[in-house]
Amino acid sequence: MTMVEPDTTVHVSWDDELTSYNFGPGHPMDPVRLALTIRLARDLGILDLPGVHVVPPEAAPDDVLTSVHTPDFVAAVRAASADTSRLDLSYGLGTGDVPCFEGMHDVSAKIVGGTVAAARAVWERSTTHAANIAGGLHHAMPGLASGFCVYNDVAVGIQTLLDAGAQRIAYVDVDVHHGDGVQAVFYDDPRVLTISLHESPQTLFPGTGHPSEVGSRAAEGAAVNVAIPPGTGDAGWLRAFHAVVPPLLRAWQPQMLVTQHGCDSHLEDPLAHLALTVDGQRASYASLHALAHELCEGRWLATGGGGYALVDVVPRAWTHLLAIAAGSPIDPQTPVPAAWREYVRAAGGVVAPSRMTDGAKGTYTAWEQGFDPADAVDQAIRATRSAVFPLHGLDPGL
Repeated sequence: MTMVEPDTTVHVSWDDELTSYNFGPGHPMDPVRLALTIRLARDLGILDLPGVHVVPPEAAPDDVLTSVHTPDFVAAVRAASADTSRLDLSYGLGTGDVPCFEGMHDVSAKIVGGTVAAARAVWERSTTHAANIAGGLHHAMPGLASGFCVYNDVAVGIQTLLDAGAQRIAYVDVDVHHGDGVQAVFYDDPRVLTISLHESPQTLFPGTGHPSEVGSRAAEGAAVNVAIPPGTGDAGWLRAFHAVVPPLLRAWQPQMLVTQHGCDSHLEDPLAHLALTVDGQRASYASLHALAHELCEGRWLATGGGGYALVDVVPRAWTHLLAIAAGSPIDPQTPVPAAWREYVRAAGGVVAPSRMTDGAKGTYTAWEQGFDPADAVDQAIRATRSAVFPLHGLDPGL
């Protein structure tokens, strides 16, 4: 059950300029998904709650960007941003995934700045929670743009926390794609636990995130990967989540929880093959919120990520996320405001969903109730628990 927090404050990094992170017509990562989310959250009153502070982000300066990214990569992004005809494939710039666009450096740095400011606000206790739905760009590597991601705001945000003195940060990534960039940045760092639940790398980009990827010798066990079979719905995905995430977080005892909430695990997403509903996704948000309170005194930074069902899924999923972060969760049976639905119809000729639910229960059978060796999800759970749990002193319970 979602915890209701009447005195919650939440720092929401947002201004409309973030929609200029725009790879052009026909690209799956259309910034309309962000604009529609913010409009829906406003129409439902989430952003007008007393404890919600919408804070326009400032662009991260180069010294912040280069805490994770190489100086030559930042220079290449800036150059390609000024001259979009300049392709620099050695840095992943100008590909089909990451086409160059005017102002690319500035808006990408602003997304990073939003996540960094949100992270600092939570760490310094000037807010209970924080969110940056434009963030979660988890594929970017220190010297390479990848998978629609220019700068890795999540990794820079986590590095900011480490530089501020944090010793145990937990990162949980529920995007349908493996959080490869964040894992790569911290693969050798025993201060950061990265947990990624994603579609099997055998069937989906980026082809990494096998259970055997557990961190380097210096940080063995600090990388955790749950490779979920295509076609998995709410019950199987939530079973995997609860079989892996809570026990590891409880063993790790993080000082702060950073999460990435790509909602491309939805059954309607055009780029992947899982079958979650908005209700299953919402259930994971509520669980992560509760774990932040149980384990790190509520310190929680939530970011967006992937999600390419631009009208039917992303706005509802992330409005639920913002509402949970604001301490005022939305009843799934709540009607989608008529004004929002009319705006969607008038702007794009699309019939929007009528309720904040897909009509699912978001339920699952707990791992402790028994393991089915013939079930593909249970096989994936067992592979992850076998690879990682003993490294944390936990019984894999096979």
